[in-house]
Amino acid sequence: MDFRFNFAVDENENSEADAHFLLLCSPEHKQESREKSRGTASLAAKSSLKLAAAKYQDEAALKKNLCVKAAKEHSIPQDLNKVLENKVMETVLDLSYVKLSVVEMTCSGDADSEGIVSKSVSSHSDLIPGVYEGGLKIWECTFDLMDYFSEAEIEFTNKTVLDLGCGAGLLGIVALQGEAARVHFQDYNSTVIDEITLPNVVANCVSEGSGKDRKASKPPSKRPRKAESSPDMLNRCRFFSGEWSQVSQLLLNSNKPCLKYDIILTSETIYNPDYYSALHDTLAQLLDRNGRVYLASKVHYFGVGGGIYLFEKFIEDKNVFTTSMVKTIDQGLQRCIMEIAFKNSC
Repeated sequence: MDFRFNFAVDENENSEADAHFLLLCSPEHKQESREKSRGTASLAAKSSLKLAAAKYQDEAALKKNLCVKAAKEHSIPQDLNKVLENKVMETVLDLSYVKLSVVEMTCSGDADSEGIVSKSVSSHSDLIPGVYEGGLKIWECTFDLMDYFSEAEIEFTNKTVLDLGCGAGLLGIVALQGEAARVHFQDYNSTVIDEITLPNVVANCVSEGSGKDRKASKPPSKRPRKAESSPDMLNRCRFFSGEWSQVSQLLLNSNKPCLKYDIILTSETIYNPDYYSALHDTLAQLLDRNGRVYLASKVHYFGVGGGIYLFEKFIEDKNVFTTSMVKTIDQGLQRCIMEIAFKNSC
């Protein structure tokens, strides 16, 4: 065996190893390595940020889904006197309604399982998004819309009507007294339905001075009265609480499926642009093909960003409905009433 050959090979290998070592130790290589390291670190950081953002979005979506308020239908108690028990009534535009300040003082425990009364009072807020959506207060656009019914001679006779985001339910009560065939009331909060809407409907269905004869009758006593309601009027009513999308599913898929509504009434429900999609979808799902929506709103809601023209633009972009501004009220903060109908409807 020729050891010189083997030695030569080993010597070559050592020379290559030395050269490689010198290359690694060179300033140029060190700079290149540092740049590669920084690049790798940058890619890792970007990847980490993307993962974090995706995780945040997933958690936000999950949280949003968890916060969806399920729909519920509220039954009308057989003993109607229980509905008006401990309620103090006031009147406005010939309608009876529960005095809200008394509700705030007396409503607690099982009567306010959502805790919205205490939360609203403690936070001094008429709106806690996702918790309490304003149903404890009668908003001024409600009265604008009631005035418009008379001015435009809106006909409710034999119509199916939905009071969407009803709160006190005054709009639906006017429709009920106008001989609507069916009136359904919806509010986000179940406490509002049980403690305010339902008592108001019962109080305005009592046989003494109800309906068209009310204007000739004396104002009702502020003391709770015995409820001798017209069964026919109450039989035309249904009451729902929960998020709009959930209520729509309940109405369309329940054992008592609902026909589409001829008229949907809604007041001051477009204050938050985050709700526009849900509201639009609900109207599209529940309105009869030739039905009408009457929506009352302020031009702009400071602090939450919504308003009539922003919602009008949202509807225009969706290209499902046509809109018409049928009335503008300039006293105080400008307010409007919008009529909404399906495109190509009669």
